Amino acid sequence: MKSDSQIREEILQELRWDPQVLDPEAIGVTVKDGAVTLTGGVSTYAQKLAAVRAASRVYGVKAVADEMKVKLAGTPRDDSDIAQAIAHVLEWNTQIPEGKVHAQVRAGWVTLDGEVGWDYQRREVERMVRHVRGVVGITNNITVKPTVSPDQVQGKVEEAFRREAQIDARHISVQVSDHTAKLYGHVHSLKEANVATAAAASAPGVASVESHLVVTPLSGFP
Repeated sequence: MKSDSQIREEILQELRWDPQVLDPEAIGVTVKDGAVTLTGGVSTYAQKLAAVRAASRVYGVKAVADEMKVKLAGTPRDDSDIAQAIAHVLEWNTQIPEGKVHAQVRAGWVTLDGEVGWDYQRREVERMVRHVRGVVGITNNITVKPTVSPDQVQGKVEEAFRREAQIDARHISVQVSDHTAKLYGHVHSLKEANVATAAAASAPGVASVESHLVVTPLSGFP
């Protein structure tokens, strides 16, 4: 098993390796029993999320706590400018149903509201907004109203797990209630847990995913 100091060093290497993390030296990393805490300041919200993803990819990481702050470079962008930019990107994205999603901006923090038919649409809106200059954080209140019967959802999620090469479906069980997929069992890395969550979220009829997966790294892994 990796020591905390080894995990920390590999996270630092991963942060330096990721081109989306523009200033890795500004990010502090602490590790205790496989649980990682990221601190410091980054210049964009997208970079903040990229740092979390980078840390999650390192084998031996069991959880990541994000305590980084977004410190915008230069003159802060006016909220009305940010809102207008968000309206434009929503308008031009054909994956987002027209007129179904709205954004409010206060001090650079964006709150998303509305209703879509698929979870991927909910995630696509957030993906687009996080790259808008001036955004410091996002609250995603968009709801998903699936068109598929809940009785069909569990089978679809289990099929998705069997197709996904990065998931050991034998150790994961799925329970579905009111279009929420609840995942139980254990995985060998935080990355595998994230892949399982993403696969479940992509299944037709899934509005949200609750992951109760436990990360148990393989013993003897280098």
